Amino acid sequence: MSHHTAPVDLSHITPREQAEILAQALPYIRKFHGKTLVIKYGGNAMTDPELQADFAEDVVLLKLVGMNPVVVHGGGPQIDQALNRLGKKGTFIQGMRVTDAETMEVVEWVLAGEVQQDIVGLINAAGGKAVGLTGRDGGLIRAKKLKLLDKDDPSKEHDVGQVGDIESIDPSVVKALQDDAFIPVVSPIGFGEHNESYNINADLVAAKLATVLKAEKLVMLTNIRGVLDKAGELLTELTPRQIDDLIADGTISGGMLPKLAGAIDAAKSGVNAVHVVDGRVPHAMLLEILTDQAYGTMIRSH
Repeated sequence: MSHHTAPVDLSHITPREQAEILAQALPYIRKFHGKTLVIKYGGNAMTDPELQADFAEDVVLLKLVGMNPVVVHGGGPQIDQALNRLGKKGTFIQGMRVTDAETMEVVEWVLAGEVQQDIVGLINAAGGKAVGLTGRDGGLIRAKKLKLLDKDDPSKEHDVGQVGDIESIDPSVVKALQDDAFIPVVSPIGFGEHNESYNINADLVAAKLATVLKAEKLVMLTNIRGVLDKAGELLTELTPRQIDDLIADGTISGGMLPKLAGAIDAAKSGVNAVHVVDGRVPHAMLLEILTDQAYGTMIRSH
């Protein structure tokens, strides 16, 4: 967790320009003051030390200007590393990690122990007050075993172990922390009716949490520029209907589909805007929320 190697040189920007830039953020700060932002933290923003520091600064700044950021994180690469160290080979069925009891233990200690605490530390180092939670804390995320049907034969079901589907989210613990100047950092682990643990897709957790918190925005940091059209141009604004058309004609496919499925659900369920943001750009989240510039694709609710 290193600090910036060298500060960015701003000497070429006149004080007047700096003041204009800050003043431009004012309408956005006013508009989103007191509103909840759910941020799905992943991709390069999560693994590159400089981008990690930028992310933490952005979260703290948004909190200090009166917004309520809630961070949800994944940790696929970190889980893979830990399993490799134990000599465990990951098995995947239709892109889903088969999660036996031993793998689940590793998932829990990597996500809740290591990754979550790294993020809490980064935010605290940037001057915030972060608190780590899993879906167990305060009964936050109730889950049930995911039923994975065979893509060719829907009558056949695959057993992928302790992979969960969200049954319900009780956001009271998150609200209690928010009201008290804390920044919640949530690991996507749920619990079942027999107190068993479930590993849940972090994009889904972020989308569902944004919905139950009636968040103003869901921000998803990714390793892509946003949603691109056939010609590779960035589509800066989309509606759920336009997305359906882009999926139908094959413009949107692959790994983008599950990301957008959660985003569309959130938009249709009352989250005003979902932003798919390029996490490889320094301070992309701040630029997307506080300026007119697009650093990704915004999906409006209607």
